[in-house]
Amino acid sequence: MSSPQLLVGLRSDEFRHPLDLQATQALKQIPGLDLLVRTALGATAEQFFYLENIASSILVGENQLPDLHQLLLSACRTLDIEPPQLYLRQHPAPNAYTFAMRGKQPFVVLHTSLVDMLTPAEIQAVVAHELGHLKCEHSVYLTLANLMVLAGQLTPIGGLLVQNLQDQIMEWVRCAEFSCDRAALLVTQEPRVVASVLMKLTGGSPKLAEQLNLEAFLEQARSYDQISDETGKLLKQMQTARLSHPLPVLRAREIDRWASSQDYQSLLQKRSVGYTGQSIQGGWRNW
Repeated sequence: MSSPQLLVGLRSDEFRHPLDLQATQALKQIPGLDLLVRTALGATAEQFFYLENIASSILVGENQLPDLHQLLLSACRTLDIEPPQLYLRQHPAPNAYTFAMRGKQPFVVLHTSLVDMLTPAEIQAVVAHELGHLKCEHSVYLTLANLMVLAGQLTPIGGLLVQNLQDQIMEWVRCAEFSCDRAALLVTQEPRVVASVLMKLTGGSPKLAEQLNLEAFLEQARSYDQISDETGKLLKQMQTARLSHPLPVLRAREIDRWASSQDYQSLLQKRSVGYTGQSIQGGWRNW
């Protein structure tokens, strides 16, 4: 795995997806809820998760799973972010998540089943994606979104209003994921690595990993994009309305586009130490 270029002074607004920026600004217009989440829930949630992680997960460090620790530190250097705690948890469902509140110690959790499917470079892409949530300060708003959905279910508000609120929140969550995929690309600086993670999350397993064809998956993503008639658009909207993440093929398409863009190349040139300016080779510059 080649060493990525360090990105000095990187700011989250330099790689945020426009949809994420737009949706985040809309949520910030809701008065007082940000402060409410930080103060009312933050301390309790932090203590709960800390106890849960310490009791039921492996805390990664210099003397515990040092290879994973180095992947974390390298990704943090590239994104110019302070390292969070990293935990490895035994779990059959491939997943990773992050949490940060009240400016305290944030953490990232990786499930063992996810690690089993991925190469070291792909694991680092997942870690970088989670760091993207921290870099973009998504965590508070993710918690805020969950609270708003819960409040809508428990209070006597009209059903249409609750539905509209939930739609707005889930749209924001999906948009935030696009930014974090970009963070993964900035760390790996290998688009094919990011795409490979998405492919394996879609239908991968340790037994079949060597047979997976990345080019075929990318062609599959392009085929989805070609369905553009009115009925297809409506079905796509219904398909994604309740999802917490964009469809993998959509994420593949978005990271493909950004990796090919002048914006991405210019950002590397602007922030990298010793960036060579070479274009990325191959059809995919690549989660």
